[in-house]
This record gives sequence, structure tokens and C-alpha cells, in this order.
Amino acid sequence: MALKIEHLVGGYSQIPVLKDISFEVNPGELVGLIGLNGAGKSTTINHVIGLMTPQKGKITIDGKTVYQDSNAYKKQIAYIPELPVLYPELTLREHIDLTIMAYQLDKKQAWQRANELLETFRLANKLEWFPNNFSKGMKQKVMIVCAFLTDANLYIIDEPFLGLDPLATDDLLKLIDDRKSHGAAVLMSTHVLDTAEKYCDRFVLLHDGKIQNQGDLAELRAQNPTLGQSLTEIYLGLARAGEQHA
Repeated sequence: MALKIEHLVGGYSQIPVLKDISFEVNPGELVGLIGLNGAGKSTTINHVIGLMTPQKGKITIDGKTVYQDSNAYKKQIAYIPELPVLYPELTLREHIDLTIMAYQLDKKQAWQRANELLETFRLANKLEWFPNNFSKGMKQKVMIVCAFLTDANLYIIDEPFLGLDPLATDDLLKLIDDRKSHGAAVLMSTHVLDTAEKYCDRFVLLHDGKIQNQGDLAELRAQNPTLGQSLTEIYLGLARAGEQHA
């Protein structure tokens, strides 16, 4: 299994944001991490990528923890944050070279892959541009190109559709499908529930730092027979119930 989270308790202070959550993402699987703002999605992701230390519990990627070998653990991950993080003094070409160096990729093969991605996302003529020349959507595409340049075992994608035009959204979803078919695991946080329902294999529904439900759509329907058939209906019903009991 690519990602395994066991009894994770964590947050930014002694009062935990995450309250004993456990779930897995298997090779060849896209899991949607769904929740209201403040539910704990970004906190979960920050723990997985090694930016935060769990108060309790364990996170492994292919059986390895970040404490056993930090570099080996992090090289298994490709991360696309909600807000693009680019170096203002580096061109697009230099961002790609930096990614190749950081992941120790074969330069010739990696640039062949990069050129395909640049064509797909309509950035091929922007290699000498600096980040301040890019729109938000273009910055997001740079992050996507750099992430999918790698052969990561686990792709973590946080709210990827914000700022992307419909064509880029479709291209990203095709990329995810391609990497899944080659055995990669994908964890995607998103509020776009219609797209999540169509493309995700399973869902983890977070509310107030706890997992309300998890499973594929059929399992969510079986667990919540009165809430409706779509992911949106089920999620909204659970979210409203959670707010009433908060």
C-alpha cells in the first residue's frame, strides 16, 4: 500500500486538529479527501508530506516513515499545493531543472517528459518567463508540470481545480488517470464534488478533525441510505448533521 495513516492525532498546538484518523491510499487509486474549511484536510496533508510532526499515530509510504529516511520518504511524494509556490528569481526552465535535480531524475528523459507536459498545458513558449509574468492559473500549471515530471509513488494534490480553466482541468484529470494506470497512488483534496464523484475511487469525509465516513460511492450510499445518491447529497447531509451536533 502506498500511503497508510494510522490513528493520527496532530495539529498546530497542544489542542489537536486531527483526532485519531486512519485511512489508506493504495497503488492505482485516487482517493478524494473531502471536508468543509477547517475540517483538517490541509493539516492531514501537511503531516503526510512531513511538514508537521504527529502528536500520536503513524504515517508510512510504502512501509517507510519520514523518520527512518527523510529524503527517501519525501522523494516518493509529488505535491501540488493549493496556492502555487514558485521561486521569483527562477525561470520556468530553471524550476524544471531544479525538480530534476531534487528528484535525481535522468535529465534527458525528464526533459522529454517535461516538453510533453509543457505542450499539454500550453507553456512550451514560456520557458524563459519568471513567475511574476504568470497568471494564477499558469502558476498552477507550472506546479502540475513539475509534479508530474517525477515518477512519484504518491501524488498529493490540494484543491487542484482552483484557477484552472476547463481544458487544463481535463488535462490534469487525464494525467492522474495515466499515473494511476502505472501504479501511482493519488490523494486529492477538493471541494468540487461532482468531479470527485466522477473520478475518485474512494472518499474520506472529514468533519471537525474526525473521519465521518470513508469508502466508495456505493459504500457511502449504504452507510447513509436517507441522504441521497450523489456524493454532494451525502456529503451535505453529513456536514449539516455534523454542524448541528458540534
